[in-house]
Amino acid sequence: MQLYPLSPDFTAASQITPADLPEIVRQGFRGIICMRPDGEEYGQPTAESLKDATLAAGLQFAFLPVVPGQITQHEVTEMRRALQEMDGPILGYCRSGNRVGQLWTLARQG
Repeated sequence: MQLYPLSPDFTAASQITPADLPEIVRQGFRGIICMRPDGEEYGQPTAESLKDATLAAGLQFAFLPVVPGQITQHEVTEMRRALQEMDGPILGYCRSGNRVGQLWTLARQG
């Protein structure tokens, strides 16, 4: 798990696993946004398995799958909604963290 802080309240990350959650909690994150579609890569944890583990750890979870290179206005709107509804700081993840940074930037542009 590689972390890329984008603001005091939002950090992009590469793929996380349920085993990363104790460290994520220790670092003070209160919400997680998964931007990685299920089945994108063999062996990646499903969004549902991460959701279950995240909720069990007392964090909020949102699933906003984004296909690489295909961010739509709908996804930008959903990202804005997730950022408004979740308590921060928030960790968003995808395969490398790149999509997260792109979508976060677009959502903040208004």
